[in-house]
Amino acid sequence: MTEPDLVAEGLACRRGERLVFAGLSFRLPAGGALLLTGANGTGKTSLLRVLATLIMPAGGRLLWGAAPVDAESAAYRTRLDLVGHQDGVKPGLTPRETLAFWAALRSTEPSQAPRLLEAALAAFALHQVADWPCRWLSAGQRRRIALARLIAAPASIWLLDEPTSALDHESQSRLEQAIAEHRACGGRVVVASHTPIDIGAATAISLDVFAPLPDHAAAG
Repeated sequence: MTEPDLVAEGLACRRGERLVFAGLSFRLPAGGALLLTGANGTGKTSLLRVLATLIMPAGGRLLWGAAPVDAESAAYRTRLDLVGHQDGVKPGLTPRETLAFWAALRSTEPSQAPRLLEAALAAFALHQVADWPCRWLSAGQRRRIALARLIAAPASIWLLDEPTSALDHESQSRLEQAIAEHRACGGRVVVASHTPIDIGAATAISLDVFAPLPDHAAAG
């Protein structure tokens, strides 16, 4: 059964006393993608955090189908994964241990965890370093581990904050392939990026457009 659309209606976000953006609306169907652009400070990361229910919007609303989304919306939250601009990789663990943890945590069928782990290692070319402590790895390798979590612990909505950071050309191509395969299976992707990335046909949203007027922002 096709999952419902993710809908934003007039979203606004506040950071401290400052209104970051307002009046932002979109509809993200199964298989769809959003590409978020804009200058630093325009709210790309903040919007991802709103979509992840880590912060609540200052105005407007987010809907999963007809149901409003908030921090208690388990049916929605279990369907998403946020890969932030920081990798969150523990230096004392190996890539295999890291991904095995996520596979076991998120898998609804424990018997599938080993298969998902191997698929994740293969998708981002991590087999060669799979048993090395993460402290030995480069920034690009650690970024690939963070992204490989998307394969090891499947979620239908991927929220990606500057996902190409520290990636070389080959690794970015692997990420783009993973996104294409995810969307082909009905998955959704929201990418915030200041560098070019091919995510296929997508709705582009420039957060610059939704910045409040200076007097409005100052008034809070």
